[in-house]
Amino acid sequence: MKLHELQPAAGSKQVGKRKGRGIGTGNGKTAGRGHKGQNARSGGGVRPGFEGGQNPLYRRLPKRGFNNPFRKEYAVVNIEDLNSFAAGTEVTPELLMEQGVVKNPQDGIKILGNGEIKVQLTVKANKFSQSAVEKIQAAGGKTEVI
Repeated sequence: MKLHELQPAAGSKQVGKRKGRGIGTGNGKTAGRGHKGQNARSGGGVRPGFEGGQNPLYRRLPKRGFNNPFRKEYAVVNIEDLNSFAAGTEVTPELLMEQGVVKNPQDGIKILGNGEIKVQLTVKANKFSQSAVEKIQAAGGKTEVI
């Protein structure tokens, strides 16, 4: 096969219907919209979710729960993920993002105590779980809340 022989798969490219181009096309005059009515008009039709005036589903269903607009979402890092750093390193949120451990810091970083830590590190984060603090200190490291 040569470059000039390349072509799309059969049936993958279709030419759009040309509406309103004469009676012989079968799509002339009203252009497939029928006669009169809301959908025949330009700009006509109903918004998504409209049920013809019937009470719509989003109003029939009960409201549920509460969304706290002030809630803080933390990006979580387990201490087993910190083993990739060399001993004596000061681990900061910026360093975690550089190394790709955290992609989106959200409202801060929380260190959780899942796994084991084998290196001595100084870890700076917004929050720590109790078990994470114990394990980091047991490994000879320090924790610091930003």
